[in-house]
Amino acid sequence: MSLPPFQSLVDAHWRDVGRLAHALAGPNLGDDVAQQAWTQALAAYPRVTSTRNLRGWLLTITHRCAMDAHRAGRRTVAHEDPPVLAAAPVVAGPSAPDDGLWARVGGLPTRQREAVVLKYVADLDHRAVAAALGTTPAMSRRLVSDALATLRLDLEELR
Repeated sequence: MSLPPFQSLVDAHWRDVGRLAHALAGPNLGDDVAQQAWTQALAAYPRVTSTRNLRGWLLTITHRCAMDAHRAGRRTVAHEDPPVLAAAPVVAGPSAPDDGLWARVGGLPTRQREAVVLKYVADLDHRAVAAALGTTPAMSRRLVSDALATLRLDLEELR
């Protein structure tokens, strides 16, 4: 088996890795998570035994890096911002028409949120979502279904 050059893998999938990293880790950590995923992928690339689903392999690495970032964030000690930063005005970022929806997705339970992001942002099938989450395809379907039902109820309450 002959692996394609790593750069061709980067060229083909850098947007997917970036989108998933930002969706899972948020705008503050998304770039760091994507960079960590590419670093880990480069280190592991010579040991890849199959070229059948390199995109899924990359997205699984990205998912794991995002989870590592969340765990690391929980281990850090919270500290107060210096007075200069506390007094700084908050500047809102550009808004998109679906900001409210993604805020609601962010409020879902962790496993449901991860399943929705992997399914709809990373565009993975349920088998790949299950592999990334360490569960079965049936459980992946259930997590996505429950999340969508919750989101539908939230949106109906707004009407």
